[in-house]
Amino acid sequence: MKNKKILVSIAGLMSAHAILISHVEAGENTLIQAPSVPITGNPLGAGSDDLVVPVYVLSGRELSIKRESTIGETLNGTPGVSSSYFGPNASRPIIRGMDGDRVRIMQNGVGALDASSLSPDHAVAIDPLIAEQIEVIRGPATVLYGAGAVGGVVNVIDHRIPKEPLSGVMGRGETRLGGADNERSGAAVIDVGNGMFAIHADVYTRKTDDLTIPSSAQNKLINAGKADHLNNGNLANSAAKSDGGAFGASLTFDKGHVGISYAEFNNLYGTVAEPSVKVDMRSKRWDFSSEVHDLDTLIERIKFRMAFTDYKHQEIDDGTIGTTFLNKGVESTLEAGHAKIGNLSGVVGLQTQNTRFSALGDEAFVPSTETTSQGIYIYEELPIERLKLSIGGRIDKSIVKSAGGGVDDPNTHLPKFGDATSKQFTQKNLSAGALFSIDDNWSIATNLTHTERAPTQNELFSNGAHVATNQYEIGNQNLNVEKANGLDAQIRWKNLKHSFSLGGFYTKFDNFINVYNTGDYKKTDGRLGTDSDLAVANTIGVPATFTGMEAQGKFRIYEGIGDIDLNVRGDYVRATNETTDTPLSRIAPMRIGTGLDYKLGDFASKIDVLHGFKQDRVATNELATDGYTLVNATISYRLKTALNLEAFAKARNLLDEDIRDHSSFLKEIAPMGGRSILIGLRGEF
Repeated sequence: MKNKKILVSIAGLMSAHAILISHVEAGENTLIQAPSVPITGNPLGAGSDDLVVPVYVLSGRELSIKRESTIGETLNGTPGVSSSYFGPNASRPIIRGMDGDRVRIMQNGVGALDASSLSPDHAVAIDPLIAEQIEVIRGPATVLYGAGAVGGVVNVIDHRIPKEPLSGVMGRGETRLGGADNERSGAAVIDVGNGMFAIHADVYTRKTDDLTIPSSAQNKLINAGKADHLNNGNLANSAAKSDGGAFGASLTFDKGHVGISYAEFNNLYGTVAEPSVKVDMRSKRWDFSSEVHDLDTLIERIKFRMAFTDYKHQEIDDGTIGTTFLNKGVESTLEAGHAKIGNLSGVVGLQTQNTRFSALGDEAFVPSTETTSQGIYIYEELPIERLKLSIGGRIDKSIVKSAGGGVDDPNTHLPKFGDATSKQFTQKNLSAGALFSIDDNWSIATNLTHTERAPTQNELFSNGAHVATNQYEIGNQNLNVEKANGLDAQIRWKNLKHSFSLGGFYTKFDNFINVYNTGDYKKTDGRLGTDSDLAVANTIGVPATFTGMEAQGKFRIYEGIGDIDLNVRGDYVRATNETTDTPLSRIAPMRIGTGLDYKLGDFASKIDVLHGFKQDRVATNELATDGYTLVNATISYRLKTALNLEAFAKARNLLDEDIRDHSSFLKEIAPMGGRSILIGLRGEF
């Protein structure tokens, strides 16, 4: 029955596609071909239509409408992307069922260097309010972006270092009020230049109250009393207050730029899982960027990027600082693009990273560590008439050092993190792809990958209570490099104002590293416990497969008194532990979405419906999640003013459904927000 639902849903998408192809081929549309969106993270400057890997780009008005409090929720619902939703304040993107360090989050092409991959209650140190474009690469992107990016990449662009000549003054601003969390937020950006020297400045602030929810926070499927601190109608301890800003400056010239920026981000938010605990997060970041291009030599262009981050967050329980997390990191990329050799173009690069992490306090479940890595990569593209071939590879060396120590284990009376130790890994990543243009409208893209990822500090050395996941996590110093082979294929169609893509993927891991409950329990101090305490979870690598499909389309279905576009999308992921032939945990269910966009002059409106099916293919000891239908709507109107003002209103969850995200650790006690309306005003000059 389940497979029939999947086939019927995919068939529905394909039927809509076929009907609209007939509509277009009948000559009922004479619009101009829409340009491909440029991908800033691509070293060869290719547009989204010219890349072998599947890419999703969010920018402009669409980004403004979709902005949420976190990067994860801003992207949640796009094909292939779910979120680790830990209440409205901490949410990291999950791509094709993979999360944590398998999804690399970057800011202007350099790693975010925060602590968000360590635990789902740790927020990403990037606020969507200031983002100007978000790029999502679905599937392995290890060759160009880092050896850990086996699931995908999210790159947030904010243009804090101006890279193009600017003469005069330009800027934008936005303010928002309302929503299920009673958001009060605002952001302002200004850029000033004289054609050679350019300055950027931005500032933003956000305040929210406890999230309004449709009914009880506690899922009806779990025993009463498990979440008695969460009140009906509100998600307790979900309020937040954040602010930040940045200043950047650059010297631009005909063949490049050199610039620097400094940014701060402060975020004080409730953790939801614990009624009295708040996180006080502070991040300071320096970025440097330089590029020269159009050189009349064998090396045609050189690009250098570097970022230094000083990250700190403290977990405060009833005013008392419990655990403090510190992360100081520096990452750099030096990339050189060679002149064309025949039709062959490409780049070679060197990427380095060093992070020093420490967790101080009774609930520190990871020792102080230092992680260093160096990688070299090469990527080449060769167009041959209607065919474009790509090939890439990289080699990385990583060293993860543990300082050991920690409070004594009550069972062994030895330091729980043991002696100081060091682990070294070598990762080799390869990719080969092809993009074939069947004609001016149809194309096929395929990509073969071999990916390798080094175990992280927590996978190797953790030993302690991880309250956010309700587990007592134990690392494994005998872990080897995680290896996987994958195949990705897409068929794409584009005609005038219409586009559609349908793709599938298959990834097989030799040793997928994850934590698995043993059936034992411990108290937070490490003593043996009962089923009301923390589940003991060992870190091991098991053979695993990830398979799935993604579809997305946009079609102009009416032109007359305004224009109407039909949007369709859908995705499905199936992940299996091959050793036990059981599902992996927290895999989002199949989702099918559709919507209509209407535009008439300065007026625009949108209604969007996303249906998430019931997820009953669950891991051992994991509860099923009911299906849901999420209905959102927006309207906007451009005011005829010198500042290009646009007023907008956004209605979310119009059916007021009790929506629980299966990929969330807190799905049993933290539903999504209820029916709400948010209004806002944005402008630019």
